Amino acid sequence: MEFEKLQQIIAEVLNIDADEITMNTTFVDDLGADSLDVFQIIMGIEEEFDIEIPTEAAEKIVSVGDAVEQIKNALN
Repeated sequence: MEFEKLQQIIAEVLNIDADEITMNTTFVDDLGADSLDVFQIIMGIEEEFDIEIPTEAAEKIVSVGDAVEQIKNALN
């Protein structure tokens, strides 16, 4: 469930097809996201899931899988 919502957030921010996004997809290398894009994705995650991701944790988010882990950690 988190993954599907995250796919939609990423697809909207980066204006790409959600089907291109997998758990192993990296934001910078695979999707060409810059730091502002990643920031917008994290803001979207926080808004969608009503969570707060600490800055030091956000800096460690490199792949979609990392983001899903942060969401799960914040929800538990």
